[in-house]
Amino acid sequence: MSTRTTDVPVDVQDTSAEGAGARLVTRETRVIRLGTRRSALATTQAGWVADQLRALGHRVEMVEITTFGDTSTAPLATIGGTGVFATAIRRALVSDEIDLAVHSLKDLPVAPEPGLVVAAIPAREDPRDALVARDGLSLGELPAGSVVGTGSPRRAAQLAALGLGLRVEPVRGNVDTRLRLVHEGTCDAVVLARAGLARLGRLDEVSEFLDPLQMLPAAGQGALAVECRADRADVIAAVAPLDDPDTRACVAAERALLAGLEAGCTAPVGALAEVVESTDGELELSLRGFAGSLDAAIDLRRSIVGPVADAERLGRELASVMLADGASEISSSIAQPTAAGQPPDPGRATGDDVTLAVPAAEQPTASSQDRPTPERAS
Repeated sequence: MSTRTTDVPVDVQDTSAEGAGARLVTRETRVIRLGTRRSALATTQAGWVADQLRALGHRVEMVEITTFGDTSTAPLATIGGTGVFATAIRRALVSDEIDLAVHSLKDLPVAPEPGLVVAAIPAREDPRDALVARDGLSLGELPAGSVVGTGSPRRAAQLAALGLGLRVEPVRGNVDTRLRLVHEGTCDAVVLARAGLARLGRLDEVSEFLDPLQMLPAAGQGALAVECRADRADVIAAVAPLDDPDTRACVAAERALLAGLEAGCTAPVGALAEVVESTDGELELSLRGFAGSLDAAIDLRRSIVGPVADAERLGRELASVMLADGASEISSSIAQPTAAGQPPDPGRATGDDVTLAVPAAEQPTASSQDRPTPERAS
């Protein structure tokens, strides 16, 4: 891996009057550079995309980019949330330093970036969260008072809602750093995304895969976003075969839900959409959402089902239902101020992996209050 560029073969069409539309025998090359953060997980994910492109006949070289989020030790909430990881890479795209970027989609801000397009969303990995615990214990086997490390308010709120009496502590760091907290006894367990562990070949360390009924994942968790400049038709065409329509529809619904909820609150939010078969054999999209508080006083879970083609509309409608049912009442005080003294911009954060602590006091169990709503929402 280096900052050198390599060539990607691109077909050339004869545009002359006598040869319009005919393929020339000669071929021209265009430069493509794939930008990635320097972490092991980021380079593994980018390497996977590079391998897929190479299998399609392209030559690709990766360019490492260091982001402020990688070098800062401050809590993510104080430096702008997980969007800080995407900022430097997107800047490199806009300034034409790289031609392609690979993001963990859950870390990509929901606000669109002018001039850029997510040209491909490959088939997602299993989106569930995973527990890595001492002695291979499951979540239910951890004694009351056990320390569980997570940097995500979404996970913290759902752990609190389970009423297991666990003590949730904020942690930061890469996968190895977090796993080390368990190995060295600093934490009894940590919760991480299963997808990241799978991509790094670390699934053998997992004690339990957490059922979405217990813990809904972050919007877009397990999916990758392959992003480029909107004016690079050649790059868009090169990555188009990597796009998975079902995954794109699912994450569109999840991110529409997240955007709708963040318009009214900054609460911990989980979302999971799945393409399922209806009773009459037709494919439809099922979307589940969670919004809660860190003290478990609010544990709001709702769902909606509808046409796959209406993914974004379903996300917006479920957000409206959840806001009407109490999500708007969740205190915005859980959002930590930024370095400038202002809360993070809702459009720049995904609601996950922000360092927040949960009170260590006993945490009551909060029940969901599902009720039927229009448009098959519940």
